Amino acid sequence: MLRKTLLWLSRQPRIWRFAGTNRLARSVASRFVAGQSPESAVAAAVALKAKGITTSLDVLGESVSEAAAADAAAAEYRTVLDRMAAADVEVNVSVKPTQMGLDLDPALCERNLQCIIDRARALKGFVRLDMESSAYTQRTLDLFERLRPEADGGVGVVIQAALRRSTEDVEHLISRSARVRLCKGAYLEPAAVAYPEKADVDAHYQRLMERLLVSGNYPGIATHDERLIRHAQRFAESNGIGRERFEFQMLYGVRRDLQDQLRSAGWRVRVYVPFGTQWYPYLMRRLAERPANIAFILGSVIREGISRRSIPS
Repeated sequence: MLRKTLLWLSRQPRIWRFAGTNRLARSVASRFVAGQSPESAVAAAVALKAKGITTSLDVLGESVSEAAAADAAAAEYRTVLDRMAAADVEVNVSVKPTQMGLDLDPALCERNLQCIIDRARALKGFVRLDMESSAYTQRTLDLFERLRPEADGGVGVVIQAALRRSTEDVEHLISRSARVRLCKGAYLEPAAVAYPEKADVDAHYQRLMERLLVSGNYPGIATHDERLIRHAQRFAESNGIGRERFEFQMLYGVRRDLQDQLRSAGWRVRVYVPFGTQWYPYLMRRLAERPANIAFILGSVIREGISRRSIPS
């Protein structure tokens, strides 16, 4: 019932318009979304750079219904790339294939992604293909193979530990020297394709993380799970894996205290920074995909507050 309610809310234009003008709603969203414009997102990246934290910017939006919307999103990404370069922050973005038109026309999607990749390459930047639900996994990996020339480190992809197929996918990507971001996966998936129990997802994540740390090409360990983060630190140190060979990745506004602690201790940290006018449906859909995310977000805020209060001034 909660999932259905959240999905219903995400599709209500009147509520969307109200949220866009409501000070409290925008204040809550501003913690997890870096404004609505490229300027606000780049400003967030500049602020994080001052703390030694790198970023990957994400223009909010997915599953576009018109080719013009896909083209407009691709153009906005090119603007973001240019502004990151002008602001002297590392040029790095994350892109959802459905936002580039994958559901409308695979050729349109590929053209739009290629334009973004070409611009990023000219700026010595990096493009990550985000992974959406399991219905898109193979198509996204196929896109990645077509768009990434052999040994090209400028394009990467995401693997979700929740999916049963990910062990095989990780092994293939390691053989291709591909740059992988490993996340748990927030989508609500059928048990036939994904582990339904959190403990199984965590165990799979740990196995994949160890393989990527040993044999991967600069993997992104994307998690806020402190137990897994500490395991990654111990595993890297006990196996002689240098800190320059991988990075931890976290979401904008989530466990900022932990981000700072990791960076202060000398670990590499990248923050995934979403922005754009689609912030309201983005938040509603993310919560609907896995209503447990509500507790996760609230718990993150509470834990961060406790952590900050416990740190001497």
